[in-house]
This record gives sequence, C-alpha cells and structure tokens, in this order.
Amino acid sequence: MEFLNGINALTLIFASLLIFAIAYRFYGIFMANKVLRLNDKNTTPAVEFADGQDYVATNKNVLFGHHFAAIAAAGPLVGPVLAAQFGYLPGALWILIGCVLGGGVHDMVVLFASIRHKGQSLATIASKEIGKGVGTVAGFAILFILILTLAGLSLACINAMHEASWSLFTVVITMPIAIIMGLIMRYRKNSVGLASILGGVLLIVGIIAGHDLMQNPTMNGLFSWDIKTISIAIPVYGFLASVLPVWLLLVPRDYLSTYLKIGTILMLAVGVIFIHPTVQMPAITSFFSGGGPVIGGPALPFIFIVIACGAISGFHAVIATGTTPKMLAKEKEILFVGYGAMLVEGFVALMALIAACTLMPGDYFAINTPKETYDAFLSAHPHLNTVDLDHYSEVIGLDLHGRTGGAVSLAVGMAHIFNKIPFMDQLTAYWYNFAIMFEAVFILTAIDAGTRVGRFFLQEMLGAVVPKFNDKNWLPGIIVSSVLFTFAWGYLVYTGNVSSIWPLFGISNQLLAACGLIVCTTMLIRMNRGKYALVSAIPGVCMAFFTFWAGYIQVTKIYLPKEQYLLAGLALVAMVLMLLVFIGAFRKWYQLLQIKGADKIDFYGEPVKELVER
Repeated sequence: MEFLNGINALTLIFASLLIFAIAYRFYGIFMANKVLRLNDKNTTPAVEFADGQDYVATNKNVLFGHHFAAIAAAGPLVGPVLAAQFGYLPGALWILIGCVLGGGVHDMVVLFASIRHKGQSLATIASKEIGKGVGTVAGFAILFILILTLAGLSLACINAMHEASWSLFTVVITMPIAIIMGLIMRYRKNSVGLASILGGVLLIVGIIAGHDLMQNPTMNGLFSWDIKTISIAIPVYGFLASVLPVWLLLVPRDYLSTYLKIGTILMLAVGVIFIHPTVQMPAITSFFSGGGPVIGGPALPFIFIVIACGAISGFHAVIATGTTPKMLAKEKEILFVGYGAMLVEGFVALMALIAACTLMPGDYFAINTPKETYDAFLSAHPHLNTVDLDHYSEVIGLDLHGRTGGAVSLAVGMAHIFNKIPFMDQLTAYWYNFAIMFEAVFILTAIDAGTRVGRFFLQEMLGAVVPKFNDKNWLPGIIVSSVLFTFAWGYLVYTGNVSSIWPLFGISNQLLAACGLIVCTTMLIRMNRGKYALVSAIPGVCMAFFTFWAGYIQVTKIYLPKEQYLLAGLALVAMVLMLLVFIGAFRKWYQLLQIKGADKIDFYGEPVKELVER
C-alpha cells in the first residue's frame, strides 16, 4: 500500500473522468436500452398532465441543471472531506464504484418508476407495486427522513452563511436573477440561450460587485445576519419555492446555481492540472479501523454512510420522484438527466476529496478535531502537528482550529490549491470566502427542491383523509401542506434541536437509497425484466446490509455508551420502518418470481407479470 502514498492529484482526476465517460457510454446506455427500455413514443407526465404549475415540459439542459442542483447538496462536498480521515483511497474507490454501479442506477430506475406512475412519489409507487400497507409505512419513513435531512442541510447552510456578508449577498441576488430568467424562458420562445447568458453575466457581476460592496460598513452590516435571522429566512425561502410555479423561481434558480457549481469545480480541476498538487493524506491512515477524531467508527462500514451524495444517496429518490419527473419531456432523457447528473456529482465528490487531501494531514486534523479534545489527540499522535494552518488563519482573518464539520477544511483546501496558481497568492482570503459561498449555494438548491417535494408527499398523505388535497392545483391545499411541512423542519432549525440529529443523516439517507432501489426492483420484476432486475437488486440489498451494519455499530458502540438515548431511539425508528418496507418488498419479489411468463399488457403496451394502477 506504501506505493500509493504521495500520488499526484492529477492522476485521480484523469482516472475518474475516464471511468465516468466509459460508464456513461456503455453502462448508462445499457441501462436505458436493455434494463429500462426507454421509449420516446410514451407520453411523459409533464406532457400528459401539463398544468403550468408543477407539470411543465422543460428543456433537457435546463432540467439537467435543476436536477443536478437539487441533488447536489452538502453530501458531495462534506462527506468526502470527513471520510478523508480514513485516507484518500477508501473514499476515492467508493465514489467511483458507488457512483457508477449504485448511485447512477438508483437515480435512473427511481426516475423511470416515477415517470411510469404519473410523476408520483416513492411512497405511492411502493403502495401500488408492493401493497398499501408497505406504501403507508414508506410514506411515514420518507417524510421522517426528509424532515431530518432538510433541517440538517439548513443547519449546514446557516453555519456557512451567518455573519458572512459577501456569501449571503451572492445567495440572495440569485433569486431575482432567477425570476428574470424564468420569465424570459416562459414567455419568449427558444430563449434558453439568452436567459442562460444573461443569468451567467448577472451572476458574475453580482459575485464581483458583492465582494466590493461588502467593504462598505453599511452594506456589510445589512447582510451580516445572525444565526436566528438566517434560521427564519431559509424556511421562508423554502415556503416560497414550494408554492410559486416551478418555472418562476425554483427551476431557473437551480439552473443558475449549476453555473456556479460546475464552474467552480472546473476551476478547481484546472487549478489541479496547473499546479500538480501531491495528495498529502496517506492512502490508508491509522484510523481506518476506527478511533479517529472526525468519525468514531471504522471505515468498514462507515465509508458507505459518510460519503452519501457523490456515491449513492436516498435524497436523490426524493427529487427523482418529486420535481424532476413532472418536467421530463421525453423518456430517453432519463439517461442524460438521471445517470449524467449523478456522474457529475461523483466528480464533484472526488474533487472535494482531493481538495481536503492536498492539505497537510496535521492541518486537516487540527481543523476537524474539536478544540477541547485536540490537545489529547496531538499527544497521542505528535506526528500530526500543524504545518500551514496558522498562516491560513492569519491571512483569512479567522481562527481555523477546531472548525469541525468538513465545510471549513474543504474551503481551506480549495483556497490552498487556488493560491498556488501564479499571481493568486494574495487572494487566499478571497478564495476562502468564495468557497464558503459556493458551499452555501450548493446546499440551498437542495433545500428549495426538497421542500417542494415534501409538500407533494404531504399532499398525497393528506389526500387519503381529505380527497381535495389530491388536487395539486387546489391553492388552499398547496399553502396548507407547504406551511405544515416547512414549519416541521424550520422549527427544528430555529430551536437548534437539529444539531442532535445530524449524525443520523448518513444512516437515514442510505436507508432511503436502499428503499428506492428495492422498491423499483419490484417494479422491474413485475415488468418481466428477468436477470436485468439484478442491476438494481444487488446494490439495493448491499446498501441495506451496510447501512444496518453501520446503524448497529452507531447505536450500540457510540450512542448508548454515551447515554445519547434520543439519537439511539431516532436511529432505531428509521431502521425499523425501513426494515418493514424491505420485508414487504422481498415477499412481493418471491410472489412475482413464482409467476411464469408475462401474459398481461400494461398501459404502455408492454407485457408484464401483473397489472397495477398507474
């Protein structure tokens, strides 16, 4: 393993690009043609149920931008940074393998299942494909996990933006810019190019002007919001994104944010190509078996839950059965939007891992180890003393020691790479603040889409009791369900209770990923896909196994010994709910596999083992 230490970061970038390109060209097309059998002759929900509100056929490039922005939240940035504790190799391998064989497959099959079920939620799909009881349990489980996820994402966004006036200003101006873009694309034909250029120019102007404007004390004070103010503002924005027409704010803002996200990652990649940094973190560290200051558990199985988005993520199922299927114009675009966006996210995750691992190991651990335990950590590991961190703290103007959570070490890593470029060494503070703003934009685009999808979920559940809620155009239903759902996660954010449930995200998110694969495998078996159903069944069962394994360790070895009974209880609730869904799905698999042949014809003219309601 020693020969893998000191590898050049450029090698990792070229290897990942090659693997992702081959995966899209061969495995992605295999999924589209052989497994899912996508057919553009089939009418998608965006066309069949077009209403100008939620069901809106959207240009595939714009939809790609929305989908990528919605799925790529904190996970592909923070998860790989935290996993660097184990060394660069476990994270890199899991990102590459998980993204190609797990995450990309998950996003495609879940999006396909929702398209074939009128753009409805994963819970509704489970209800129709497996049974109403399983669908009800899945609905509560997904809603529970989604509330925790949005609260946690909001907390990460607050930590990035509070009292960071330039970052906040840039995030705020993306909203009016997005509305302008939305109006242009809505009311002017063939105007995607015009809106894209205008939005990009305005965004660049806003970023540059924002940096200069914040030098003014009055402007700086106007945008230096404290934690409580941002804790209110984010749910308010989530509510607006949930109730306004999807084309007016949510889609164009996510599309605009994609410029910033992909542009920044490409800049980082160019920086790596330009300076050829060496990966300072060893391939495998002494914390591989556990006992590290960043993650308490061992790399196996914790690598599978720490790096979620970027390899495979259950939150993607929420988007792929929420906003995206209601805007997909043609079935074959599932490959580009579903598999393509996942591969791009995998590349983002790898770049985040590289940025963290090019820091000196001592600097990395000093940032991510709590101050109260750092002295004891350094006594046990004296070779991991800081090298450049005091210099960065001085030029950035912040004490960077003990700023845990991954976001700060990623920002320092990005600034470290950028300032190695000639003539850029005087801009370290600029790059650091830019990186913090970049992370906040990443996170916020998942919050808006997640809130809208949560409203869809809640409307479906309330519709079982009050049928009027099933009318997606009923304004009182839209407002009531949006208020209830936004308040649920917004209250956790405002009261600060979410800090106690942050460790559950990895477990609950990956359980949801396993749920998406296992439920949709049921549909593939019913559609008589035969052995092709294994492409989703195998990663689904594997994710369930590794997540339950990690959950067991988390509860028995970490939560209970520390008397963290609330965390243990919430983890058990998530695992029990999902276990019930999995048992119901496996029983349905057995029943379907007993049916020989496929003598029934479904709505789309395909032979199936059993007919279900669309």
